[in-house]
Amino acid sequence: MTTEDQQGQRTAPEPGAAIRGTARGSAPAPLSILDLATVGVGHTPAEALAATTELARRAEGWGYHRFWVAEHHGMPGVASSTPAVLLAHLGAHTTTIRLGSGGVMLPNHAPLTVAEQFGLLEALHPGRIDLGLGRAPGTDQATARALRRGLGGEGADDFPQQLAELTHFLDGDFPDGHPYARLTAVPRGEDRPPVWLLGSSGFSAQLAGRLGLPFAFAHHFSAANTLPALDLYRSSFRPSAVLSEPYALIGVTAVAAGDEAEARRLARSAALGMLRLRRGTPGPIPTPQEAEEYPYSPVEADFVDHWFENVVLGSPGEVADGLEALRKRTGVDELMVTSHIHGHEARLRSYGLIAEAYGLPTAG
Repeated sequence: MTTEDQQGQRTAPEPGAAIRGTARGSAPAPLSILDLATVGVGHTPAEALAATTELARRAEGWGYHRFWVAEHHGMPGVASSTPAVLLAHLGAHTTTIRLGSGGVMLPNHAPLTVAEQFGLLEALHPGRIDLGLGRAPGTDQATARALRRGLGGEGADDFPQQLAELTHFLDGDFPDGHPYARLTAVPRGEDRPPVWLLGSSGFSAQLAGRLGLPFAFAHHFSAANTLPALDLYRSSFRPSAVLSEPYALIGVTAVAAGDEAEARRLARSAALGMLRLRRGTPGPIPTPQEAEEYPYSPVEADFVDHWFENVVLGSPGEVADGLEALRKRTGVDELMVTSHIHGHEARLRSYGLIAEAYGLPTAG
């Protein structure tokens, strides 16, 4: 956002002012949330979206810095298929927390469409919107083809070109002679949402560094690549108009409960949901009882055990210690916790316990 000096003149903000998070309370670093409007067994998408709305409102009161939602398609356990629509709704039910996409899968959309959607969001909720972009489809190949009808052959390989086009639409600065030079993404205000690149490998890490953009890494499902990707981002970084130095966050699955056994029981429902997703049979998030009674094959049991290796869970203090150890090990500037456990009350309690244990003000 622009500011005014003592003479009332509008001045440019410091590079990165709209990007860097705020560590609230006594927290050692900014803490944020990634949500998918999780649909559990026995619940409807409408109930899941109402729960996400309540979670965003409570997260604001607890002192979380951002609340991002992700684009996924064809997944019965995920109701956040259209981030821009959901973010408009969340903005109407919150006042200060930053809202963003974690992310919009750019190959599924025309860049002009994304520029218009997020220009509108910025106009509705000025100074609170982040535009996180991914290059994966967020779905299976058949659904991706259905989404991309009319977009030609563009896909993940064309991501840098799509990103450049989107940026020009956001800034209104296509060069003279460009076919889109006379087009305007409406609405487009004086300020525009910061663009983040999301990734689970080195491609987006290197691109974000080269362009001087903030970077969000999906540690929660690609932990083996976390440190190499962050190293690549930092070594590739070039200062830009939006950032003078690197800024990175990682997504991490975290579940807090009264003790480690209860947290593990709750997390097992998310583990079974991930197993079914990887097996190509996604569904609503199972209940903890269903996850406990499921007859895991040896291969499936190994998958679940490996998944748990990258989950921070336990009592509130154990989760806070685990998050801080992960932050120090990776050197990231911000943590974004996510939890796809079954049951709205269990999720609310987990996020509230994490906020308090990590040192957020937890006023709400």
